[in-house]
Parts: sequence; C-alpha cells; structure tokens
Amino acid sequence: MESRSIKIASKQNSRITIRIIPGHFATNHSHINYYIDMTSLKHRVGMASSAARELSNEYTNTTMIETIVCMDGCEVIGGFLADELRRNGIQSLNEGREINVITPEYNGTGQMIFRDNIQPMVWGKKVLLLLASATTGKTINRALECIRYYNGEVVGIAALFSAIQERNGIPINMLFTPDDLPDYSTFPAEQCPQCKKNQKIDAIVNSFGYSKI
Repeated sequence: MESRSIKIASKQNSRITIRIIPGHFATNHSHINYYIDMTSLKHRVGMASSAARELSNEYTNTTMIETIVCMDGCEVIGGFLADELRRNGIQSLNEGREINVITPEYNGTGQMIFRDNIQPMVWGKKVLLLLASATTGKTINRALECIRYYNGEVVGIAALFSAIQERNGIPINMLFTPDDLPDYSTFPAEQCPQCKKNQKIDAIVNSFGYSKI
C-alpha cells in the first residue's frame, strides 16, 4: 500500500508536505478514497514549525487567543503555533501573552472531557481549536460542544487538512484542501461507491494512523 504514496506540497509553503495513498479506507464517520499521512508534518520539528507559522498568519493581528486545544496528535504544532502568536509584532494581539496548549481526554463512555486541573485553561478563555483533519465535521462538533460546556469561547478553527470550509459559522483555516488531492471524495459508509462495487477496504484509519485489513 505504501508503494502507492504520493507526496503533496502545500501551496502556501512548499516545505510543508503530506503523503497520500489512494485506495478504500474507513474512518469512524465515513469512507474515503485517500489515506492522508501527516506523520512527518505532525512530528518533525522543522515541518511542524513551518506549519505553525503559516497557520498563525490568520490570527496574529486579528484574534486574541488564550488557549489552543489540540486534537489528533497536533501538540507539537500547537506549541509552535502558540510561540508564533506570542512573537513581537506591530499589530500582534497576543504579543508576550501566556498561551495554554492542552489536549482533551476521553472518559469511559467516549465523552470528551477536561480534568479539573485543566479546566481553568478553558473556562472563560478564548480558544483556538487545532486538528489534523476534518472530513465530515463530526469531530469538530464534538470538540466545540466540549469546549463550550467548559465555558470556553471558540474564536478560531485550524486544520492541517479540511474537506469543509466552516463549522457553526466559524471559518476553518487550513493548509491543505480537497483541491490538493486529485478526485478526493468522502461518503457515508452506506453510500460508499467502492463498497457497492464490493471493493475491499484497504485499512481502518484514524488520527494515529492506519491498520491494514
């Protein structure tokens, strides 16, 4: 499967890359025709730093951010993003401010929660939600519901890849879009054309990676 991988560079910064593998893949919410491998982007310092710099441009002079909530293993990028937002700038709204970088937890029933010691970093704070990918928006919906439950105000959503432009009236700031992936498509499982053709699923995928079937 890996032999089919294709390297894609961001139109914003050619040093930021992902790899895509064409095939038939199942997520928790949908079936997709590409697995998007963001391993290097999320975990290599140089690329993560470049990604954070590009994402920060949307907020530096326009949006006050007090907490970054990281999903899908985006903590490295989240740390660099906080640092970028705090840098000196003529019109920077976050210059020198302390910015929290946190990750939600899941309880035994699968609900997204923040522990008591983390809750003060959400309560009454202006929050930026950072995630790796958004295909259907269901993960974003769960995260927004959780943040609002703890009285956080979501002021921005950033994604490394997103197939949707906005959620709940909040524009999604993204590095890669479906236009970067030739013929990218996502379907509910019951509507998947590959399933209807009896094409086997190559792998189960989530934010941690993939498991071949």
